[in-house]
Amino acid sequence: MNAQRFARIREMLALRQHDLTVCMEQVHKPHNVSAVIRTADAVGIHEVHAVWPSQRMRTVVSSSAGSNSWVKVTTHRTIADAVSHLKAQKMQVLATHLSDKAVDFREIDYTRPTCILMGQEKTGITPEALALADQDIIIPMVGMVQSLNVSVASALILYEAQRQRQNAGMYQREYSLLDEAEQQRLLFEGGYPVLARVAKQKGLPYPWINAQGEPEADAEWWATMQAAGKK
Repeated sequence: MNAQRFARIREMLALRQHDLTVCMEQVHKPHNVSAVIRTADAVGIHEVHAVWPSQRMRTVVSSSAGSNSWVKVTTHRTIADAVSHLKAQKMQVLATHLSDKAVDFREIDYTRPTCILMGQEKTGITPEALALADQDIIIPMVGMVQSLNVSVASALILYEAQRQRQNAGMYQREYSLLDEAEQQRLLFEGGYPVLARVAKQKGLPYPWINAQGEPEADAEWWATMQAAGKK
């Protein structure tokens, strides 16, 4: 990894918003899943969540995100599991849903720990998810249609969150708020993707990335990496 790439990854890690996320409830079209993850990365989100009742749909998330994605995708079996996990992190859970109690998405304070809950393409957010959410939000529309594509809607909301957080100075950090182990994972996988792939195949732990962006490992680790075949 050259010095420029190392500096770029370190800068990205410092800007990651650890307390802003999206939860996709059974969003099943791969291009939508991929677009939401791409937007999440663009606004500095580190982790997104997805609710899938089947293993097959979990595979869709994995393939859409890409093996070297900068955004961590955490899957949950049920919406109750997902919301419980998010609220344990003190997040407000906002449901994109047209209802009598819904407010304009721009009226929300996104500098608070926040999760934006996006529903399935055809049927939207389930009644169970709506009951668990803290607030319904809407994107005002004056045309004949009443909803936007899920990836477009998430992008609009996330960029409003980014705007508010940027104005509040939340993108001006010089160090990352992610835990050290997660930073090390991203530095190795992003800086040394080939080595990371081989280490995974052989079941080897990742080496420490030092202040110069170099992996520190003993001779045995390197010998195992260079040996033919899997460990």
